[in-house]
Amino acid sequence: MTDTSASAAWRLQYPFESRFIDVGGVKMHYIDQGSQKSDVILMMHGNPTWSFYWRHLIGGLSGQYRTIAVDHIGCGLSDKPADYNYCLRQHIDNACELVENLDLKNVTLMAHDWGGAIGMGTLLKLKERFSRIVLFNTAAFPPPYIPFRIRVCRWPIVGKIGLQGFNLFAKAAITMATEQPEGLDPVAAEGLLAPYDNWKNRIATYKFVKDIPLSPSHQTWAVLEEIEAGLSSVKDWPIQLIWGMKDWCFRPECLTRLQSHWPHAKATQFEDGGHYIVEDKRKEITPLVMSFLKDNPVSR
Repeated sequence: MTDTSASAAWRLQYPFESRFIDVGGVKMHYIDQGSQKSDVILMMHGNPTWSFYWRHLIGGLSGQYRTIAVDHIGCGLSDKPADYNYCLRQHIDNACELVENLDLKNVTLMAHDWGGAIGMGTLLKLKERFSRIVLFNTAAFPPPYIPFRIRVCRWPIVGKIGLQGFNLFAKAAITMATEQPEGLDPVAAEGLLAPYDNWKNRIATYKFVKDIPLSPSHQTWAVLEEIEAGLSSVKDWPIQLIWGMKDWCFRPECLTRLQSHWPHAKATQFEDGGHYIVEDKRKEITPLVMSFLKDNPVSR
């Protein structure tokens, strides 16, 4: 990342100590705030965000909970190797390694976008270490549809040049993923874009899009099928679903599909919220999550 100055405006909203863990010879960055003795909240971002996306929830929850927010390999402040297996199964394996290395227990999974599949894949592999689930505009199953604007990003040459060369995916999300009338706050936009400032640093942005399976022949389709098959095994867990109903990517159908597996989940719908729902409704979401956690204490 070019701008590492502590005076950058977005840095003031992200004043957390950086930590790193080695996963298969590359460094994964994560934030670990709050008491080591508190219940753990593990935050999983999607594409093209990073742990910065969770900054307000980290600030609001870390006084009572141990909040850990990861940057997937290729994202945020983690290593961004050019030659790497950027696929869902690898991201799940990396997350599992972090959970086991830190010996996390009684974990609440909190996830958004691709983080839902990564997080649920991790949870189902290490079920004994998790206890609650909070999801925002995400999916944990093969895609029921692929928006045209996503398909364009996958086109050979055009997609790679557009996403890695001109950062069009992340830049477009600054306006297309929010429903705030005035648009995304400039500082939030600066922070979300900061790690993706050159061709090399945008490798995962492109690879995540390429990893969206269009058919069962894609390697990640089967992984998503495995995850969906396991959803019913946690249907009686405390689960909170928070959704921006104007999301054009993870549309309301995704919420409905999760609810079909988890009929008892607590769902909150923001009719005027977009894909970046944690940005759009940050003032409302922190107390919503806090109330859910207090109403559903973990058993030790």
